[in-house]
Amino acid sequence: MTVGLNKGTSGLGHIGWVSVRCRICGTYLDLTGQPPGARRIDIVYACPKCANDYGAFFCRADARRVKYTCPFCGSRLVVVSPVFSEA
Repeated sequence: MTVGLNKGTSGLGHIGWVSVRCRICGTYLDLTGQPPGARRIDIVYACPKCANDYGAFFCRADARRVKYTCPFCGSRLVVVSPVFSEA
């Protein structure tokens, strides 16, 4: 049994599993909402149709630039990063 032997980029806690790039400007975005050690919250938008085919993920500024519609298919963008609310 190989429990605990996932190391390197195959490890479950590797940052490559939760990071994507903005399709327009190319900045790295964190799908968990807040990168470790950062004081900002990343809001990531994605097209529900084109995210798997084209990697259609967008940062907050570029989603606003394209008026929250996908430039590939024209559908509305949805928020994929978790939204935290303090109770």
